[in-house]
Amino acid sequence: MPAYPDWAEDLGHGVHAIDTGFHRPRFDAAYLLVHGGRAAFIDTGTNFAVPRLLGLLDALGLPRDAVEHVIPTHVHLDHAGGVGLLMQALPQATLWVHPRGARHLIDPRQLFDGALAVYGAAEMARSYGELVPVPAERVRETADGDMITLAGRRIEVAHTPGHARHHHCLWDEATRGWFTGDTFGLSYREFDSARGPWIVPTTTPVQFEPGPLRESLQRLLARAPDCMYLTHYGRVHDVPRLGALLLGLLDDMVAVAQAVPLGPGRHEGLKHGMRDLFGRSLAAHGSTLDAAALDQLLAMDLELNAQGLAIWLDRAAR
Repeated sequence: MPAYPDWAEDLGHGVHAIDTGFHRPRFDAAYLLVHGGRAAFIDTGTNFAVPRLLGLLDALGLPRDAVEHVIPTHVHLDHAGGVGLLMQALPQATLWVHPRGARHLIDPRQLFDGALAVYGAAEMARSYGELVPVPAERVRETADGDMITLAGRRIEVAHTPGHARHHHCLWDEATRGWFTGDTFGLSYREFDSARGPWIVPTTTPVQFEPGPLRESLQRLLARAPDCMYLTHYGRVHDVPRLGALLLGLLDDMVAVAQAVPLGPGRHEGLKHGMRDLFGRSLAAHGSTLDAAALDQLLAMDLELNAQGLAIWLDRAAR
């Protein structure tokens, strides 16, 4: 049996975080949930993550047919780009997906084309690869409140719009934790300080809506969870503090975005406004990283957040 890999982390209670290798270490996670000899993947990363997901099964001595469920939180490619390829390797698995996202995994051409418009052909080939369709008969659409069971372990589905309309989160009763995808924001370990983790909302294209996101955050927090399992990145505790920080930054991001004037400089204005806001928040948090390190770590999120905020502003204006 292969040794337990250094790109995975055993979090206890049958939960394993897998660093998918997307962009940089500890940026993008998939999760393997193991209970009673059965298994489920929650988020998959891209096609290039699939060998790691299967490799962890091998390291744990789990056969491919032990995997009963594959559950992407939503269909953005850093969460679900590898779903089709992974499903090919898991003969007994059922794919559970939000009803707004199901058609995009059954026929991923529109999903691919939408990402292509954002990232370009070279980046699509480098980071995502060709998307593999999933046979419709292997797909189940979730309903809000659905209960998925894994050898008796209960996983509850909550539809959580705001980041995307095709987003759901998964409540693990055994650990009192939510698998949050992007709904509960981004918390990179490089920003941890003596105060603990720092966290920020993500407003990436194309369905960011601050009102629904606030309601979804409040719904997750109302369960009084012990922890959150983030795709970006890893498990975090101290949930009430992080929730308050998220809600405050969400309001601040909306206010900053609304203050940026229309015109050809709006995109850069949005990026600069977000960078200033995040820098102030990180300084208050006690981060000791210098400006160059912050810019490097936040570059992708600032670009995508600015795009998503602009789309939201334009939609609201119409």
